[in-house]
Amino acid sequence: MILPAGYAIGVLIAVFSTVLLIRSYREHRTPLLLWCSLCFAGLAINNLLLFIDLFVAPSASLQLWRNVVALLALSSLLLGLIWEDA
Repeated sequence: MILPAGYAIGVLIAVFSTVLLIRSYREHRTPLLLWCSLCFAGLAINNLLLFIDLFVAPSASLQLWRNVVALLALSSLLLGLIWEDA
C-alpha cells in the first residue's frame, strides 16, 4: 500500500531544503549555492509532480514531465559544478 503522507513529506523536505539553500545564497552570494538551490527547486517540483501523478490524477501519466524536470534540475547542478571548476 502506498501512503500519500510519505510522498507529501518528501515534497515538504525538498521545498524546505530549497528555501534554506536560497537563504544561504542570499547571505553568502556563493555561486555554487545558487546552482544547488536551482537543483533542489527542480527536485521539489519533481516530487510534487510525482505526488500529483500518484494520488491526485492517477489516470494521467506525468512521467515525461517528471523526467524532464529531473533532467533540468540535475543538469543545472552539473553545470554549476563544471562552472565552479573552470
